[in-house]
Amino acid sequence: MINQSQPDLTEHPPRSIRVRLGGYAHLCRLLDKARAVIAGKGGDYHYNCPLDELFFAFTGIDHEEMFTAVKSGQTDTQMLAWVNEKAPRQPHDVIAWSAWLEQHGPGSGDGHEWIAGVIKENGPDRDDIRSFADALDLDDYVSYGGKM
Repeated sequence: MINQSQPDLTEHPPRSIRVRLGGYAHLCRLLDKARAVIAGKGGDYHYNCPLDELFFAFTGIDHEEMFTAVKSGQTDTQMLAWVNEKAPRQPHDVIAWSAWLEQHGPGSGDGHEWIAGVIKENGPDRDDIRSFADALDLDDYVSYGGKM
């Protein structure tokens, strides 16, 4: 059974970018990574990675301040209330940003190289991987035993 309050990302992946909390894409994944890092079980996952930085840029929340809030042991619901207090965004803005994030793909050569590497390694016959969300879902699936 997965302990969501202290996820072990050496045993299972964080939740998908597509899982939403309060309309925010990526927030659940961000919380999973923070909790795992706090518990010393972050594995290959990094808190405040470039996708996390997109969340922080959109909300205006400081990543260290959020990490401290997560350390206090707050639940997903409590963390959502905290995010909403720190970054009062209109629901339509959150929905639009989340839709954009799910479709966001590489703009730079480095981003294209990273996605190409994920596809080559995990699903060389896949022709439907277009966004970072697609690539991360594929990588998470294969990294934890999924077969293509």
